[in-house]
Amino acid sequence: MIVLAFDTCLDKTYIALSKDNEIIGSETILSDGKNYHSAYLISTIVSILKKAGLTPKDIDLIATDIGPGSFTGIRACTTVARVLAQQLDIKVKGVSSLEILSKISGGDDLVCLDARKNKAYVYDGKILGAIELEEVDKIVSGRRVITDNSLLERLSAHASEAISYQQGDYPLGEILNKLAQSGTDWQNLKPLYIQPAPVYGRN
Repeated sequence: MIVLAFDTCLDKTYIALSKDNEIIGSETILSDGKNYHSAYLISTIVSILKKAGLTPKDIDLIATDIGPGSFTGIRACTTVARVLAQQLDIKVKGVSSLEILSKISGGDDLVCLDARKNKAYVYDGKILGAIELEEVDKIVSGRRVITDNSLLERLSAHASEAISYQQGDYPLGEILNKLAQSGTDWQNLKPLYIQPAPVYGRN
């Protein structure tokens, strides 16, 4: 089975292509100062498929991050996943960024990501929601936690170990690929917005 996995929800775009559970192509893209990293998603997918000697018609399953994360990034990858799955008549699998990050140290770690407004998105085997930071301090007490740069210092004071996924070269595409062994119809793929999207231009 050939699985195409991609994500633009976090602070970079990553894409991984596997055949029978073996990664045969992957790439990570950072924003270049002119364009947001998600702008390169389609062209990079085409490039990875070409290098592997494959075409879109060879793909059996698409996997994508559905959030939480950048609202623009969530919309970009879920839209691309839905369109590809519809056009190719294949299944698609949506996975939370929180579940993906829980696997970066080889286990099922607690994950806390900055949700702004003095809250954090919390995952502990399941999504607990956007929780006030004072409560998050208690949840991480004595535990290892995967977090981001903005919460690293705060959570380091409470956790047994705090790891920022942004400070390591973790194989997020490969992890997403492994988490996606079955899928659903494209119509059922929905973005995961734990909090409402921000509304700009209002006082």
